[in-house]
Amino acid sequence: MPRFFISPESVNGDEITVTSGDYNHIRNVLRMRVGESITVCDGQGSEYNCEIAGYEEGLCRLAIRERISSVVELPIEITLYQGLPKKDKMELIIQKAVELGAARIMPVLCERTIVKLEDPKKEQRKMERLRAISESAAKQSGRGILPEIADPKRFADAIRDAKERGCVILVPYENALGMRATEEAVREAMKAGKIAVFIGPEGGFSREEIAVAEENGARVISLGRRILRTETAGIAVLSALMLQAEMTCEKKSE
Repeated sequence: MPRFFISPESVNGDEITVTSGDYNHIRNVLRMRVGESITVCDGQGSEYNCEIAGYEEGLCRLAIRERISSVVELPIEITLYQGLPKKDKMELIIQKAVELGAARIMPVLCERTIVKLEDPKKEQRKMERLRAISESAAKQSGRGILPEIADPKRFADAIRDAKERGCVILVPYENALGMRATEEAVREAMKAGKIAVFIGPEGGFSREEIAVAEENGARVISLGRRILRTETAGIAVLSALMLQAEMTCEKKSE
């Protein structure tokens, strides 16, 4: 069944209105007819099974048949703080992070970041594209929320952001201790329920950045004996956290 995201303000009693690009996609691309079924999400965990009630100029009216709470979200909240990579790697990272259950993603400017943010208008267009990729990935993977793509921050500010949110901060680093320390850190993070994962850019984190992270309570962890690319490391950590969270959730329901 086709799936779309709408704003909570679009819900009015037993009816939902869909406009702009989604209206065009429903009517002119999918060519859906009045009476056909469609699912929409408000991006905050509520899903609506609807029926197309009618079309007006630039507007699609949906009749709500059922409202349910999403059951696909992880029982933990994960924010990925991704050191800005070169070229279009950030697009791939966001797509996969959303599929794996991240609730929030923030690009981070690190000491060894090669990318420079110079033209505000150009950067705004990039952020709009990244948010569109997040929405597309959320639709494809059946998410119940629309993950936030936060504006970029410098490393120290990003660490402060994670700390203020009450997250357990995990920082993979090639010079970290062995896997037992990683296991303990992940266990602590799962209990806390709010996790911040920091991934360095192509050149990795500097020693000064690791020191700042540790001063703010971060757990510096190892991902094993191999050095992973920046676009691989985040996916590896999120995959491990996702599986751990899903297994824990399943055990509780038994």
